[in-house]
Formats: sequence, C-alpha cells, structure tokens
Amino acid sequence: MPSTLTGLCEYREEIRKSRFITLAAPINNARQAQEFIEQHSDHNASHNCWAWKLGDQYRSSDDGEPGGTAGRPILSAIEAQDCDQVVVLVIRWYGGIQLGTGGLARAYGGGANKCLQNAEKLPLFRRVELKCACDFNELALVKLRLAELNGILIDETFTANGVELRLALAEEHIAPLQQHLSGLSRGRILLHRSAVDPAE
Repeated sequence: MPSTLTGLCEYREEIRKSRFITLAAPINNARQAQEFIEQHSDHNASHNCWAWKLGDQYRSSDDGEPGGTAGRPILSAIEAQDCDQVVVLVIRWYGGIQLGTGGLARAYGGGANKCLQNAEKLPLFRRVELKCACDFNELALVKLRLAELNGILIDETFTANGVELRLALAEEHIAPLQQHLSGLSRGRILLHRSAVDPAE
C-alpha cells in the first residue's frame, strides 16, 4: 500500500567533497510541492534538484546537472519506496571533484532513498475524486472539514460566483462530508463524483 510522510525529514551526506542535503515532505497538491521547493532551495548551493509525485501526476528537475542524473533518480527513489503525495529536494554544494553521470545518479537517488527510508510514514487509502462548489466565505470551513477527514484538496478555481473545488476522499468519508457541507450551506453544496478516480 502506498504511503506518504507524517512530516518533514532530512538526510545529509558528503560524497567526494560534495555536500548533499535531502529534504522530503508530504504534499496535497502540486502548488504545495512548488512552494516547498521554493522555500527550501538554497540559492548559494550549486544545484537544487527535486521530484514530486501525487497520484498519477509527477514532475522532476535536474537544475543544471546533466540530463537524467538527478530529478529522475529522485523520482525513482520515491517510487521504489512506494511513496505518494511526497516532494523530495536534494541540495548539492559542489566540492571540486566530478562524480560522473553514474556517480551523480547514485548520489541523488541514494540520498532520496535513504531520506525516505528513515522517514515516518502514513499509509494511504484509496480515495475517490469529487467536485463541489462553495462561496468564498465557506471555503475555510470546507477545507477544515476535508482535512479532519484525511481528504486532499487537489485543486481550487476561483470564479465570479465562488470557488470550484476538486478533492479526493476515502469512500467511507464521503457521506459524513456531504452531511456537514449540506448543514453548512443549507443543502447548496453538493459533492459530485469525477469521471475518473485518482490512481493512488
């Protein structure tokens, strides 16, 4: 069963005078992943390479390292550890000795692997993708209730009339959430199943 992380974890090592720091964290959407990367990247470092996976969505970056030597090995480590809803950032300070493409792939992939191995994990249950719309003033309460039921906010789109939400929730939590949202909005907020469930 796929797992996410309970919180931020870190792994540090030095390989042939290059210093590597690996940071990994749980995410609920792509925006959270990008915010984590921007917040934790060190612009004084030689490279800030990263990957994230969220269901069937994923992205990675070599950040100036030779193509395929950093981002892809980090993503492979996420998959090898059967992790999902996770972002991993590996920061490198170049120490003057070249590692070669194989050495780079082993360094980035290995750091990500060790970081995720040591992290506390939380099993992920299959979730159903849903859609609903709410008013601006209801959004905070909808998000709070969704988080209480271990749901995920996939996307939010602001319109002239309010907010359209895409979310994912375990099957057994759909009825309690619908009941709560109906009470909140006098029956106006309705959950609709999406055509395709997210693969988790």
